[in-house]
Amino acid sequence: MTASRLLIWLPKDQRKPLLQRLLIVWLVAFPIAVATWMGHKSDGLPHRFDVSLVYAYAISTCIWLFTDVSRFVFKRLLRSQGPHHWPPALRASLMLLLGIPLGYVLGTLVGDAYAGWSTWDLWHFNRNRFAGMVVSSVAISAAFVAFFYQRAKAESLAQEVTQSQLMLLQSQLEPHMLFNTLAHLRALIGHDTGRALAMLDHLNDYLRTTLQASRQPVHQPLHPLADEFSRLHDYLSLMAIRMGPRLVFELDLPPALAAARVPSFILQPLVENAIRHGLEPVVAGGRIVVQARAEGDQLLLTVRDNGCGISQLALTESTHALMPATERPVASWGLTHVRQRLHTLYSERAGMHISPVPTGGTCVVLTLPLATPAAT
Repeated sequence: MTASRLLIWLPKDQRKPLLQRLLIVWLVAFPIAVATWMGHKSDGLPHRFDVSLVYAYAISTCIWLFTDVSRFVFKRLLRSQGPHHWPPALRASLMLLLGIPLGYVLGTLVGDAYAGWSTWDLWHFNRNRFAGMVVSSVAISAAFVAFFYQRAKAESLAQEVTQSQLMLLQSQLEPHMLFNTLAHLRALIGHDTGRALAMLDHLNDYLRTTLQASRQPVHQPLHPLADEFSRLHDYLSLMAIRMGPRLVFELDLPPALAAARVPSFILQPLVENAIRHGLEPVVAGGRIVVQARAEGDQLLLTVRDNGCGISQLALTESTHALMPATERPVASWGLTHVRQRLHTLYSERAGMHISPVPTGGTCVVLTLPLATPAAT
């Protein structure tokens, strides 16, 4: 039976972090075993090194099970919430108060069974050593849990900040499009009712999906790729009515990838940059192609245009997140934001590559883990 089948009850994005935390616990358990063994040697008491190893690993693993794994098993009772599934402070404290002693007792029983004696007998002839052993074990375990908890909180806070930046970016990008669209709509109503109605329908759909995306919970940052493409279709249809024959677009989404989960609003800044900075400055306009492809366990999202190309300044600054947003070119701000969101959500598992097209224009490729509802 593979590890993935054993951990199928866990959220997919938490399986690897859970095993990483277990590995850290085991790495630290080894020096604890060495220290325990050396302590017994200094007392002149017979104590084999393998016995110290079993006690250290059994106790640390059991405490890990009762404090880390249990929050997923009892997530409803603990009211644990994603993305890191830590329960509220009071319930987390109660979980630790129960989980650490239970893990210590169970781990000690496993060690006793291996060693052939009872640790609890130590209480009768050396209470100070017994108390010191219990306190040190519990303190080390509590320190580990506190470290993992604070790290998860920090990651969650970073994601909330990124979502807030997303809302700010939307507030900057959408008025430019909305005001121009309404002005064009007013002009069309008088002499081309059909195009005006089509434009109004696309605007209605676009605003509805935008509102839904803005209300998306922070702990649920992903949505189906089909929704992302549907939003782009409405946006590009609006732009095509505004620009007329100057804008041609193609959306290529294979049916097999329609349910793949992607960050909401991740392609919109790229498409808007392509129009505003690639096609609009060109008298003849141009073409935009948005494409989704799967390569193994990776999802590739490509936005390509044949416009005037990205400036070297925007291309350079898009890789520097520390530059104040007010000092960046608008194109660079959008690109930087997309890069930051990918890093926050996927760390090193995702990336963005920007390159000029030899025949003219810009190609932006996003690479991120391929996630589907069945795999999450």
